[in-house]
Amino acid sequence: MNKFYEQLLPYLERSHAYQTALALLSWDMETLAPPAAAEYTAKSVGILSEEAYCILVCDEVRDLIKKLSSKKEQDTLNVSEQAVVRLLQKEYKKLSCIPQGEYREFSELCATAQTVYCRAKLTGKFEDFAPILEKLIDFTRRFASYRAQRGDNLYDLLLDEYEEGFTTKVLDDFFSKLRDALVPLLKKVSEKNDLINKSYNARYYPAEIQRGFCRYLSGYLGFDFNRGVIAESEHPFTTAFHNHDVRLTNHFYDNNLESGIFSAIHETGHALYEMGVDDALTGTPAGSSISMGMHESQSRFYENMIGRSREFWEPLFPKLKETFPQELHDVSLDAFISGINKAEPGPIRTEADELTYPLHIMIRYELEKEIFSGKCTVKELPELWNKKYNDYLGITPKNASEGILQDIHWALGSFGYFPSYAVGSAIAAQIYHYMEEKIPLADYLKEGNPVPVREFLRDNIHKYGAVYPTNELLKKITGEEFNPDYYIRYLTEKYTKLYQL
Repeated sequence: MNKFYEQLLPYLERSHAYQTALALLSWDMETLAPPAAAEYTAKSVGILSEEAYCILVCDEVRDLIKKLSSKKEQDTLNVSEQAVVRLLQKEYKKLSCIPQGEYREFSELCATAQTVYCRAKLTGKFEDFAPILEKLIDFTRRFASYRAQRGDNLYDLLLDEYEEGFTTKVLDDFFSKLRDALVPLLKKVSEKNDLINKSYNARYYPAEIQRGFCRYLSGYLGFDFNRGVIAESEHPFTTAFHNHDVRLTNHFYDNNLESGIFSAIHETGHALYEMGVDDALTGTPAGSSISMGMHESQSRFYENMIGRSREFWEPLFPKLKETFPQELHDVSLDAFISGINKAEPGPIRTEADELTYPLHIMIRYELEKEIFSGKCTVKELPELWNKKYNDYLGITPKNASEGILQDIHWALGSFGYFPSYAVGSAIAAQIYHYMEEKIPLADYLKEGNPVPVREFLRDNIHKYGAVYPTNELLKKITGEEFNPDYYIRYLTEKYTKLYQL
C-alpha cells in the first residue's frame, strides 16, 4: 500500500466514526427521540460536526491529499484508492473554505430545523417554519459563495454536491424534454381518467397489518435483517452507517394501501444499494453511491419498473389478498395492476404516479433556481408553489401541509437535492432497458425469484460504491452515458398501452 495513503487511513477512520455518530443521532431524532429533546440534541450535533470538520480540515490531511494527487503517487494507487483521494479532495475543498464556527452553527441549525419543520407540517403553519428556512437558505447561499469562482452560478455549486456534472444547463435541457413529452401525454391520459377505478385503495387497511406485509416485502426483495433495521418516521428515508448497518423507515396511512407498500419497496431499493457496497470501500468516502441520482435510480427502479409490474405481483398478489381478505375480496390482479399504475394529478410528490412524478420535481427545481437567483423570497414560496402546481398539474394544494411543507429536504439543508429524483428515474429506465436485454427479468419475477435481479445490480452498480462517476458507471453498464430518451420512451409506451391511447 502507498505509504501516504496508509497515513491517510486513520483520518478517514476517525472521520467515519464521527459521521456514524451524527447519522445515528439524526436517525434517532426522526424515529424515537421525544420532541423536547431537539434543542439539547442539536448542541451535541454541533459539537460532533465541528470535531468531524477538524479531522479533515487540517494541515496533515491537506498535505496528504496534495501528495496523493500527484501523478507519481496516483500511479501507485488502485482504482478504488484513486476514487477515495478524488472524493476526499472534493470534500476538503468544500469544507476548508467554510469558517469552523459557521459550520458548527449550521449543523446545529439543521438539527433544530427538523423538529420545527415536523411541528409546522402537523399544524399546517408555514409561518412557523419560515424564519428558520430563511436562515438555512442564507447559510447555504453564503457557503456556496465561499467556494464560488468568478461567474459561477451558486445553484450549480449546490447541484454539484448531489449530481456532479448535472448543471442547470444540463437539467434545463432534461426537464424541457420531459415537459414537451409528458404534459401532452398527461392531458390525453386525464381525458380517459375514468378508465381505471382504484377506489379499493382508500378502504380501511389497519397500519399494524400493513406493517407486517411491508416488512415481508422488504425481506422478499433481499433486505438483510441481520444488517438492517426498519422503523417509522414522518417522512420515509434510508440511512447507512456502513454496509453492515443500514436502516430504513416507512409511514403508514390506514386509508391508503399503496403508500406504505411503495414506500417500503422504494426504501428497500436504497437499502440494497448500501448493503451491496464492497467491504473494502465501506467506511471510506467511496463507501456509498457516487450520486443521489444513481442512488435514486435504484429505489425508483425497484419501486416502479419492478414494483408496479404485473410479473412482480403474480406470485405476491395472493399473499396480499390473504393479508386483507375483506378489503380486497372483489379486486382482481388485473384491477390491482391497473390501479397501482393509474396516472392522476395529486398534490403529494411521494404519492405521485410515474407520469406526474417528474412534474413534481420540475416544480421544486424551478423554485430552488428562483430562491438562489434572488427572484423570490421565503414569504412568497407558498403562493409560487401553489401557482406552479396549478400550471403543471391543474391542482391547488388544500393547505401548506400538502403543499410547501410536504418535503423535509429543505429542513435538512438539502438544497439542490430534488433534481436527483428525476435524474434517478431516467437512469432507472436506462438501466431497465439494458437489463431486459441481458437477463430474463420478467421470468425471474414471475417465478417469485428477485435474487438474480438484485445480484445483477450488485455486480454492476452496488459493489462499486462511489468509485466511478455517474456517466462513467452508466457507460460501463449500458455502453452509453446518461440518456433521458429511454425514460421518455418507457413512460410513453407504458401509458399509451395502459390507457389505450
